[in-house]
Amino acid sequence: MSLSVGVIGLGIMGGSFARNLLADGQTVTGFDIREDNVTSIVKLGGQAGVSPEDVASRVDVVITSLPTVRAFHEVMTGENGLAAAAKDGLIVIECSTFPIAEKQVGHDALKAVGTIMLDCPISGTGAQAVNKDLSVYGSGSEDAFNKCQSVFKGFANYAFYVGEFGNGSKMKFVANHLVHVHNVASAEAMVLGMKAGLDPQTIFDVIKVGAGNSRIFELRAPMMVEDDYSKATMKMEVWLKDMTTIGEFASELNCPTPLFTAGRDVYQSGLAKGMHGLDTASVCRVLEEYAGYERDKD
Repeated sequence: MSLSVGVIGLGIMGGSFARNLLADGQTVTGFDIREDNVTSIVKLGGQAGVSPEDVASRVDVVITSLPTVRAFHEVMTGENGLAAAAKDGLIVIECSTFPIAEKQVGHDALKAVGTIMLDCPISGTGAQAVNKDLSVYGSGSEDAFNKCQSVFKGFANYAFYVGEFGNGSKMKFVANHLVHVHNVASAEAMVLGMKAGLDPQTIFDVIKVGAGNSRIFELRAPMMVEDDYSKATMKMEVWLKDMTTIGEFASELNCPTPLFTAGRDVYQSGLAKGMHGLDTASVCRVLEEYAGYERDKD
């Protein structure tokens, strides 16, 4: 049976989810507080929802991709939120990166009205989302997860079931810990090579086929080569939220994360310089300043 899908939060990630689902021939209803994001989906054949409650009333599955904890609670339990629809059997695929305790509150509120929430964070950048080069870390009801396989295949390459509700977020924290470290390491290596006199494009071309390569290096180093971070696939200001969440998670477990902690200062330096809207690859620019390195602008 084909499932109708709603997407709430049509930003960099959610917008790509909706577009890929539409390209896959699925029925999509979208909602976002920005009307232009909704309009772009409608132009591709999607339908416009006027609120989360409205979307929930019209679909079998809702995907949420939200920027803040406040937005999350508004969508779940606010006026005209998903809980207000009180739709028994509705499945909510929650893809944002937030503290597990916050997601649990939403999960419990929806459960009280018969709606099932899955904790399903996404591994991948905005650029990867465009091409469905994403992994879903699904947790919660296994029956609901299995029911949504066609939906997952519409916007992601892989969907992993990792156990009880909250395990998806735990897996995402582990993955983003590595993204965090690899991004700073990639920038540090680029600056080392450039200061030694190597051409940045040559550094990228050589490293990407060797043992020192990583997916993050492949994704972010091209921006470092061009020194252009304006087309953000993960904005520094959004990454601050993720860094905070991961740091608090590690602290709760009394688990030392020395590389993560050291790398965080580099991102914070970028934010202090007003780089909020730039891609996280812009830590390369921060490290160039640390190194006293200036690129030849000719």
